[in-house]
Amino acid sequence: MLVGYARTSTSEQEAGLLAQKRDLEAIGCERLFAEHVSSVAPREQLGLALSFAREGDTLVVTKVDRLARSTVGLWEIVKELEERGVGLRVLNLGGETVDTRNATGRLILNIFAGFAQFEREMMLERQKEGIAKAKAEGKYLGRKPSAKLKADDVRRMHGEGKTPTEIAKTLGIGRGSVYRALEVA
Repeated sequence: MLVGYARTSTSEQEAGLLAQKRDLEAIGCERLFAEHVSSVAPREQLGLALSFAREGDTLVVTKVDRLARSTVGLWEIVKELEERGVGLRVLNLGGETVDTRNATGRLILNIFAGFAQFEREMMLERQKEGIAKAKAEGKYLGRKPSAKLKADDVRRMHGEGKTPTEIAKTLGIGRGSVYRALEVA
């Protein structure tokens, strides 16, 4: 059975997620797992896809970076799959489909995973340089601290008996921000 996994980092990338699902369905994936989550955050649907796949199945992704951000992270997943007799297929590696069930596929995957990690690290370096330059020119102020602006509402709602989770959902802020606002009080 082909088991598909699709991921985008944010919900604003809905078109990207739909395109991944379309490609996975087109090659015959019988079961799809999809989510909007950063690759460094806990990925619930990936966990479900990995646990769903059985011996003889193949996990299919459209690109390596949908599965992992580093070669180490990728190979941890590949190792787990191999130990369970599950293959990995990546649809778009330089226009080729790569399958880890053979030595050539594993080699190509390793090379492309290294390039993907390199590309990511270079992007982060350029981003840091751009932010540093903008700060030096006084053009970068960061995002407005929205949670701090809601501290009075947090304290009021807490006084009304609301839980931190309820407060966070109502105000559209994280629970950590709720706790920080309550500590200041």
